[in-house]
Amino acid sequence: MSGFVEQPEPVQVPGLVHLHTGKVRELYRNDAGELVMVASDRISAYDWVLPTEIPDKGRVLTRLSLWWFDQLADLVPNHVISTEVPEGAPADWAGRVTVCKPLRMVPVECVARGYLTGSGLAEYRSSRTVCGLALPEGLEDGSRLPAPIFTPASKAEVGEHDENVSYEEVVRRVGAETAALLRQTTLAVYGRALEIAGERGLILADTKFEFGYAEGASHEEELIVGDEVLTPDSSRFWPAEFWEPGRPQPSFDKQYVRDWLIGPESGWDRAGEQPPPELPSKVVEQTREKYVEAYERLTGTSW
Repeated sequence: MSGFVEQPEPVQVPGLVHLHTGKVRELYRNDAGELVMVASDRISAYDWVLPTEIPDKGRVLTRLSLWWFDQLADLVPNHVISTEVPEGAPADWAGRVTVCKPLRMVPVECVARGYLTGSGLAEYRSSRTVCGLALPEGLEDGSRLPAPIFTPASKAEVGEHDENVSYEEVVRRVGAETAALLRQTTLAVYGRALEIAGERGLILADTKFEFGYAEGASHEEELIVGDEVLTPDSSRFWPAEFWEPGRPQPSFDKQYVRDWLIGPESGWDRAGEQPPPELPSKVVEQTREKYVEAYERLTGTSW
């Protein structure tokens, strides 16, 4: 079993039509036909959206994505129109809203990896490949790859796993021209972000992007990056000073949450049918601190 422990009820706002409840974001359409994304403080782990929220998480994700969109503007356009809070929306929406161009999304999660970990490590251990790409012998958890690789995945619904797919499968789904553009753009953006993070003492191990086309555009027109970019929810950032291949790396993400859930204190059986329990305050505080620290180290500004 997986999904929402407690299914949230979307807020109703005059002039907005609610379209979708995601793991973290609520999606609306306004009267102008624009999309309105609202980032909540929800957090997910092991395919569950947990019953406990992380204060300020949605605002951190929103502000960090906006910062990254600015850093990448010369490489790829983005979907942001404004951050104006719609009239009649709750005061709590301040800092959480992104008004966006509606996109025709490409049905592929575009993942770039420069280091071996996570699902890539699991596949490597069984076949010495990641998404069908052969890698050299002798790599360990946290090893830097000879060069960054494009390892796409299929986008899953809430409560389900994204599944790694081969490049050939991407070609089958979207065509050779679009597949090549996705790979080229993903690796270019990853390369820029890797450099920026490195200047700030961070390693960007891997990350995922979602791309689309403007409504009515043809596949020959330029890709637009949407959703969130290069946040601790969509990326693995490691402190460079503690990087040591051969073991799991400390990271700026949900590490405290995952560790607590599968540890003895939670009493939760990941393989069982019961949903995860509420998080204790210490885990909530430590997780919030990591999100804030990632924001501050990357942007150079205090939260």
